[in-house]
Amino acid sequence: MKQGGFKAARLLVLLFVVFSMAVFPAVVNAFTINLQSFILEPFDGTTTRQWTVAGRTVTHEIEWRADASRFASVINGQAFPQLGFVNAWPMQVFGVNREGLDIRSFGIWGRFDRRGHNWIDVYPIIAGSDADGQPPVPFEIPVPGRIRYMDMWVWGSNLNYTLEAFFRDYRGIVHSVPMGSLAFQGWQNLRVRIPTHIPQTRMTLPRYAGLEFVKFRIWTNPIERVDNFFVYFSQLQILTDVHESLFDGSDLADPTLVQELWSQAQ
Repeated sequence: MKQGGFKAARLLVLLFVVFSMAVFPAVVNAFTINLQSFILEPFDGTTTRQWTVAGRTVTHEIEWRADASRFASVINGQAFPQLGFVNAWPMQVFGVNREGLDIRSFGIWGRFDRRGHNWIDVYPIIAGSDADGQPPVPFEIPVPGRIRYMDMWVWGSNLNYTLEAFFRDYRGIVHSVPMGSLAFQGWQNLRVRIPTHIPQTRMTLPRYAGLEFVKFRIWTNPIERVDNFFVYFSQLQILTDVHESLFDGSDLADPTLVQELWSQAQ
């Protein structure tokens, strides 16, 4: 009896699992992940960028620009902040030997005329869009997959500043993600978990709703000096889940394909 009861219970469990996979495939697939690491932005001075988002490859030419709050200094006609790519890097990533290497990091040279809640925004633009005195056209970097963590190497001068990253979700809402204090000496890896309250999926198809990177913001503390400072960025990297569940008709959840199909519909 006991053996027969055990077999019956095992059969019921097996039938439940099969039924669940047939009726609730989305629930089963929700636990499937494929975490991969990507360099979202190397900050090496090159302009061509390529990302694979939802199975499609996106290529753009981008550059970096900066805006600052009202008390940013202007000295001898030179407006701050100044931006540039310098021949320097975190040794923990690229090693010590500088001879024959052309590895660059992105530098921000800042000055403000007075202390306070000053800020500098650093953001990507479409390369060349501000030529001939035209206003730059901002470009928001598409983030592959559903991002879990982000980290970046930052050089600080042990000044009491903080760093934030901004992302836009599929609804158009921009979210601020604090990356931490810049009150440290030299290169340090700043790593942050992306909050789960930032949506990266929809209830309806297409379910994929990846984020877009908007900008970084450097904040100065009101009691910290701001007359002359430097911050450097290198190797913006993400850890992201690129798993996408396949189902019968999953291609019809691709907005690009749907647009092509309906343009040919009769």
